[in-house]
Amino acid sequence: MFNKLPMYQNIGESAYKKDLSNIILICEHLNNPHNNFKSIHIGGTNGKGSCSHMLSSILQEANYKVGLYTSPHLFDFRERIKINGDMISKDSVLKFMHENFDFFESNNLSFFEMTVGLAFDYFSKNKVDIAIIEVGMGGRLDSTNIINPILSIITNISLDHTRFLGSNIFDIAKEKAGIIKENIPLVIGETQQEISPIFNDIAKSKNSEIIFADHHIYDNYDSDLKGNYQKKNIKTVLKSTEILKQLDYKINDSHIKTGLNNVSNNTGLEGRWHVIQRKPMIICDTAHNEAALREVISQLMDMEYSDLHFIIGFSNDKNLKKISKIFPEDSKYYFVQSKVGRARDAKEVRDIFKLNNRCGDYYKSIENAIKYVKGVSKENDIIFIVGSTFVVSEIFDKN
Repeated sequence: MFNKLPMYQNIGESAYKKDLSNIILICEHLNNPHNNFKSIHIGGTNGKGSCSHMLSSILQEANYKVGLYTSPHLFDFRERIKINGDMISKDSVLKFMHENFDFFESNNLSFFEMTVGLAFDYFSKNKVDIAIIEVGMGGRLDSTNIINPILSIITNISLDHTRFLGSNIFDIAKEKAGIIKENIPLVIGETQQEISPIFNDIAKSKNSEIIFADHHIYDNYDSDLKGNYQKKNIKTVLKSTEILKQLDYKINDSHIKTGLNNVSNNTGLEGRWHVIQRKPMIICDTAHNEAALREVISQLMDMEYSDLHFIIGFSNDKNLKKISKIFPEDSKYYFVQSKVGRARDAKEVRDIFKLNNRCGDYYKSIENAIKYVKGVSKENDIIFIVGSTFVVSEIFDKN
């Protein structure tokens, strides 16, 4: 059944539709299930997945029944739809598709639209206390933007998906700001001076309180998610938790501490600064755009190692001439291509990186690259796997 879906996960932009009419149609067909539960809407360029899982973990610790909708998935489509960390069952997915497939086919609905409809229907039927809904792409015209949340969150803005959202951060910010709702509080994760006026103006026009999370001082909280970039996400989550308390959610400090330290266990999140092995150190991260790559490479530069090895592969929508300059020249490179149709050819990636003196070889499979790097690396080396969710997914399959 899944093979009949035009998966953006596999084929990319041809499965994406910038329009809300179909999701409105689906939800009307399903009796508007999104109106049956409270929700938090999380958008932004980077960090929205981590923030979604952190918030879910905290609310779960506070004994709420929490729906969680995120994308993309690493291994299993069902990762996108969870309740208290448990994936939707195969039977539930197949039953939903069987009951609604003729409607979906006759209306030429996209993968995103069907998946969002499935999530809303599942959360409604299972009577979640609250659902955390991550934006798929952009915000204003994303399929999730039919909800009326109790809180909106925008983590940060940087260049990504420029073909759809705009070629500069001002246009992208306007698209992301499309999730701001009338009289609904808005948390902004990172203050970016050049685009803050956009958020301020739109929030004011909608009579929505706007709070910049990084303007506030917080107690120090640890998390099992160890990337340095998570410090920014934790601030966003802490401020969001304060808002939830004001909305009468019963969350105490113990819930926050325990929730932040058990994100992976409570929600199943993987692929964020994920240490696979210690000697040599093997780390993978789903960072795939310029801003996210700068964060992880900055953290690597502060670590001690003999040699730094990068196993990297990208999707075909990235500006690799620009991205390649972020990586250090004196590292060792192994270029790979994931099995999804939207992956960039590994030889092309190698050739572009070579133009900027980041030299290495390309491999016919990710498995071959892993075997080779493990064979030539020393105990005090670091092997870092990055560039695409799909590459990280296959790395887990090989370890």
